[in-house]
Formats: sequence, structure tokens, C-alpha cells
Amino acid sequence: MTQYCTGLLVKHKGVKVNYTRKINHFILFLVPVFVDRGFAYEESFGLFALGSLLAISSLAIYLEPVRKKVPLISTMFLSFDRPEDRPHTLLWLSTQIAAGYLVLLPMIMLFYYHDLMHWIFLPILINGIGDGLAEPVGVRFGKHSYQTHALFTRKKYIRTFEGSACVFLTTVIVLALHYNYFTAGQLVAAIVIMPPLMTLAEAFSPHTWDTPFLFLTGYLILFAISFI
Repeated sequence: MTQYCTGLLVKHKGVKVNYTRKINHFILFLVPVFVDRGFAYEESFGLFALGSLLAISSLAIYLEPVRKKVPLISTMFLSFDRPEDRPHTLLWLSTQIAAGYLVLLPMIMLFYYHDLMHWIFLPILINGIGDGLAEPVGVRFGKHSYQTHALFTRKKYIRTFEGSACVFLTTVIVLALHYNYFTAGQLVAAIVIMPPLMTLAEAFSPHTWDTPFLFLTGYLILFAISFI
């Protein structure tokens, strides 16, 4: 529903895909977090893994032969099909989501084994909010740019320091709001180490492939901090 509505904004109102894509990004990453924290249910790793597989498989509806025949799906596709990403839009999106889950699933097992599940949603929040804001802020307010590479192409893409700063600030805010999940030493270490490294992970990750790099960086830092 969200993708269809944002696709209509692109199609009929000329809204930039850079903005509608990030609306979808917020919904994709943040709604499950708040549902998970707001409603009690029996957690199951197998169920989560199955849901991850279904989420990746569902992208098949956006394949060109399908979306050309179904106007609803064609409109949904418009909500994240940035012109500069063509013809790799779907390839980059699907591989990023798959890579994100390939990082997330073993980290859930690792954090569960070490009784660190209270931290598991922190990198998800940082990615959902920080990376979600980075592109629209960069498009609207970015004045200082730098280039990054992308998979399967030699073309360079532009990012901005203003956009990347969103990741830094979001990391600081998320950690500060969850201070009670850390010991004093862990909190100091997290606030000193995590914001710059998460920002660098976003800055040096391939175009459209921020999520797995932010997840991996965030979880490895938190796991290391757990020994303090």
C-alpha cells in the first residue's frame, strides 16, 4: 500500500524518487521494530528466517514482464526506481535486502547466545532512520559532495557530507536514548566508537548497498563492547 501511494506521488505529482524511496525505507525497517516492541508474541528464529525469505522472494513481482502487465505493480515500482539506478534498480535492491538478512540472521543467533538481544534492534534503528534521512537531506541540503562506487558498473555516484552526517547524529541519538541498556563504560565506548565508524560504513558502502555494511559494522561494534 505504501509503495503504491508513493508511486502515485512520483507518477502524478512529480515527487522525486529520492524522497519516496526513503519513505518506503522507513516503513520497511521501522514498522517491524515497533510491532516487535509493542506487541507480545512468541518469538521464533525459524519464523523470522521464513519471513526474511518471503520478503526477498516477494520482489519477484517487480520483474519487468510482470510489472508491464500489472499497472498496480508498475506504479509501485515507480516509488523506488531512481533514473540514475537503471537498469540495475531491482538487482541492487534485491541483493541489498538479501545481504542485509544474511548479516542479520547470524547476528541474531550470536546475540541470542550471548544474551545481548536487548541490543539487536539498535543497528536496525540507526539504519532505518540515519540512512533513511541521508539521501533526502543530501538532495535537499547537500553542498559538499563526494563520490562512491556501485556494484556491476563503473559509474560513480554522488553522496554528500551533509547526508552522511545524518548517520552520525542518528547513531548518537539512538545510543543516548537507550543509555539504560549499557553500563557506564559500554555507553562511553559506544558513543565514542560507533558514530564515526557507522558514518564511514555508510560513506564507503557501494551505492544502494548501505544496509548490510551498517548492520555488520553496528553489530560487530556492539559485540566487542559487550566485553567491557
